[in-house]
Amino acid sequence: MGVLRLARNEDIAYTYSNMKIYLGSDHRGFQLKEKVFAYLAKQSYDVEDVGGKEMNPDDDFPQFAQAAALRVIGDDSEDPRAILICGGGQGMCMAANRFKGIRASVIWDAAEARLTRHDNNSNVLCLPARVLEHDENAWKGIIEVWLNTPYTNAARFNRRNAQLDEIV
Repeated sequence: MGVLRLARNEDIAYTYSNMKIYLGSDHRGFQLKEKVFAYLAKQSYDVEDVGGKEMNPDDDFPQFAQAAALRVIGDDSEDPRAILICGGGQGMCMAANRFKGIRASVIWDAAEARLTRHDNNSNVLCLPARVLEHDENAWKGIIEVWLNTPYTNAARFNRRNAQLDEIV
């Protein structure tokens, strides 16, 4: 178990897990994805790289968002998640959110990571490489908070998530 110090002097305790995490990026997020993969593997998370498998400046983010989203949807384990990385995070988020059952969020800080898990039961974290790739403490903090914040399971949030899944 460890403790992360967040803004406003808040601490969050975290434990390492064997939760399944699908990890994907396009060319712009490739370098950060490689760092995130190594970090998660070192923390004993069960992580699967869904691509890109090599740096390809001509690849496009939708294929990697789709690969991760389909794996999360098709995974029968208790709480599968995905982390997607592109230049700004927005493209991956838009692509992933096209799939029923996916609740993707673009996150820049640990406070928002906590809220998107607690309130929205986010199951896909989209990171902006342009903002985070040179700030290891920031992306590690975001990931740990997002992975370790439980969903509140409140009736109003369950109702809203069900409404999202009804949108065609």
